[in-house]
Amino acid sequence: MLKNFNGRPSLATVLKASTVAGIAAAVLATGVPLEITRSYAEAVKVQAPAVPSFANVVDAVSPAVVSVRVENRVNPVSDNNNDGFSFDFNGRGFDDLPDDHPLKRFFKQFGQDPNDQQGHSRRFGQNGPNGGPGGKGRLRPVAQGSGFFISEDGYIVTNNHVVSDGQAFVAVTNDGTELDAKLIGKDPRTDLAVLKVDGKGKKFTYVNWADDNNVRVGDWVVAVGNPFGLGGTVTAGIVSARGRDIGSGPYDDYLQVDAAVNRGNSGGPTFNLSGEVVGINTAIFSPSGGSVGIAFAIPASTARDVVADLMKDGQVSRGWLGVQIQPVTKDIAESIGLSEPSGALVVAPQAGSPGDKAGMKAGDVVTALNGETIKDARDLSRRIGAMQPGSKVELSVWRAGKAQPLTVELGTLPIDQKDASADDNNQPQQPEAPASEKALADLGLTVGPSDDGKGLAITDIDPNSDAADKGIKEGEKITSVNNQDVASPDDVVRVLNQAKKDGRTRALFQIQSSEGSRFVALPINGQG
Repeated sequence: MLKNFNGRPSLATVLKASTVAGIAAAVLATGVPLEITRSYAEAVKVQAPAVPSFANVVDAVSPAVVSVRVENRVNPVSDNNNDGFSFDFNGRGFDDLPDDHPLKRFFKQFGQDPNDQQGHSRRFGQNGPNGGPGGKGRLRPVAQGSGFFISEDGYIVTNNHVVSDGQAFVAVTNDGTELDAKLIGKDPRTDLAVLKVDGKGKKFTYVNWADDNNVRVGDWVVAVGNPFGLGGTVTAGIVSARGRDIGSGPYDDYLQVDAAVNRGNSGGPTFNLSGEVVGINTAIFSPSGGSVGIAFAIPASTARDVVADLMKDGQVSRGWLGVQIQPVTKDIAESIGLSEPSGALVVAPQAGSPGDKAGMKAGDVVTALNGETIKDARDLSRRIGAMQPGSKVELSVWRAGKAQPLTVELGTLPIDQKDASADDNNQPQQPEAPASEKALADLGLTVGPSDDGKGLAITDIDPNSDAADKGIKEGEKITSVNNQDVASPDDVVRVLNQAKKDGRTRALFQIQSSEGSRFVALPINGQG
């Protein structure tokens, strides 16, 4: 401890005296002899804060983390030309060119005979024997990522986007051993994939999943991977947020971490201080292409179930409602009498789907699933997708101003469906509209009969209206108002008048466009 001339500790002097130079500076600045009662080393030791070390965690988990090299049969000249040039002769090979052709002379002149047998491509087009899809060229690396063992017999977890374009895979362990790997299965919806290596009896070091319930914002985490192909690299940070939706799919529920995660870290694990996997690095936010401290990891709870399914039969079976849904905004909630903007609004059920068979209708709001509140449309998609096909679920739906129960037996999500509870925008049949047009000036809309005779076509819109602010455009159609089919402008006015009598200040318009169907809540104050 350093003391000043009257024997009382000086905080400024202590802080400045963290080095020998600092001690000297303190003496010169005060001009007063300082009494050093402890050695410099002891003083520094006393003042130094406790710093956590990740070394023990890293030593334990590093053998379980691998680099994943993805290979494909590509045209070594046209597809992997390092100069950035691309050659295309529409399928013609150099054999087809005359000997005096300038391109043939060019390659011979510079020692690159297009007909040699040293790995050069004989054909530069898509149909050549060494190039193009299904070609017989040599396997070449096309991507590199990270992964980790989850079993002692060689199962490896990585990202789907790492392996999606590969024909062959190599896992490189921490000690540099290269092992051929086989693709067991992949799931684009959660960006997960499973590989398997044959260790010929060898038992691999593997890691376990963490319990998501114990992961808190602010917890220390350690990311291990192979950024930029440099080899095994460790970075540390904290969990910045949970439940992030980055718009990558219907099951977004990412952990956000601030550890430095870069290209090549994809598929690598993020560990807690117990050496358990809390997440799988899959995406970063980066204006520059490098780490800016915002990375996203698939949480262990999601990965555990998906990986188990992939290991079992190479695919993931998900429950399916077969209804198109959208979020419930504050305006929509007010227009249908909901006390708060929560739940999932049904835009349209697909004909013959489980939801359709159970009686779900456009305009229903799913507020609960098996007694648990549904927060929003994404929450419903994620929960339904996590259930097994054939499961019976109890839904609570808000319809015509009151809640009612529905029992649905879930189907199996078709391969071509976009998510677990959405379909391809099939629309209910609407009554034919009359030929007349009538302006709904207070809403900023002018409507008339649609070309296909279904609903009301929006023929004009006031750019200063609420409808325009909500994104409604000329050329779209109104198919219902407050969940009642409309066949004429008079039908719209009738529904709006009833809404005002019921004390509503907004009405729910179902709008159909070339991109699908959606609900929009519009104010109806002043509408006659």
